[in-house]
Amino acid sequence: MRFITPRKLAKGRGAAGSGTEHHWYMTMSAVGLALIVPTFLYIFGSTLGGTREEVLATFSHPAVAILTGLVLFVGLEHFRKGAIMMIEDYWRGSTRKVLIMSVTVLTYGATATGLFALAKIAI
Repeated sequence: MRFITPRKLAKGRGAAGSGTEHHWYMTMSAVGLALIVPTFLYIFGSTLGGTREEVLATFSHPAVAILTGLVLFVGLEHFRKGAIMMIEDYWRGSTRKVLIMSVTVLTYGATATGLFALAKIAI
């Protein structure tokens, strides 16, 4: 005989069973981005208007390359999860599936392209 109340069964689960995990991921990635994006923007802004050699020297520094990679990966993953959540809320049927696949392909393509370009600069 089970003595689990309906509240205990539902605790920690959203309507689809993963709402809490999604919320925590989005919260933690937003906090992480809030900490690293201003630093990235300062570095990026300071390289604007510089020569090609100056920009390559800046972005080939290991700390700057790691920071740029983190901003690319975490930022685009945060965008992907948020866009999928929005699509799930407002679209139904096959349009929903096509939009989710399109957003996923777009973000993974942008992540791969950005990380490849960063690797070409850093190495």
